Amino acid sequence: MSGHNKWSTIKRKKGAADARRGKVFTKIIKEIMIAAKEGGGDPDANARLRLAIQNAKGANMPKDNIERAIKKAVGSEAESYSETTFEGYAPHGIAVFAECLTDNNNRTVASIRSAFNKHGGNLGTNGSLGFLFDRKGIFTIRNEGLSLDEIELDLIDAGAEDFESDGDTLTITCAKENFGSVSRKLSELGIEPEESRLKRIPNDTKKLDVESAKKVLKFIESLEDDDDIQNVYHNLEITDELAAALE
Repeated sequence: MSGHNKWSTIKRKKGAADARRGKVFTKIIKEIMIAAKEGGGDPDANARLRLAIQNAKGANMPKDNIERAIKKAVGSEAESYSETTFEGYAPHGIAVFAECLTDNNNRTVASIRSAFNKHGGNLGTNGSLGFLFDRKGIFTIRNEGLSLDEIELDLIDAGAEDFESDGDTLTITCAKENFGSVSRKLSELGIEPEESRLKRIPNDTKKLDVESAKKVLKFIESLEDDDDIQNVYHNLEITDELAAALE
């Protein structure tokens, strides 16, 4: 999990810039809207919406934005989004898995194919790379005033598998099927994560030299900047040398 955590750290450093461009809020609003459209606008009765709202709060999204997104999703003129995924290889054989929410699949396909072609990647067929990633529950929590010793056993009983701290942030990992129980246990303990979601974690990573890795990350960021793409996962190992070069 160390590579995942380093990449999380790098992404947090550039998070402020993403927010300024409106990318973070745009993606979260889509999550809220599709959750509300599918399961209704009451978060108490809609677990997916409740989770999306929790992530919105973790990103410091204003309450008014959240409420407007819910109202828009359940109204008569609600936009219709569909969920789709894309799999392929970045340069140097790095596996890439992208999750999308789109209101125009043709536009999304064309945009993603163009990005792969431009950066020397190879877009594959759905299902071709899924076996390289495991779906895990990932909870990101601020360490302030938090004692891991006091909560660790309770969270392990709920299904937590791994705990990793980088000083400011605690990352908790669990199996996909234990996501709900760990989420409930955190709530019982009065802990509200900055982010909690199912993510695709590579079951093996691949090392590249720094310059090659930078080219791959440039491609990854070009995908993340696409408004139709919610999440991008890859199996590039974020080595200490690469992390230092990106600071």
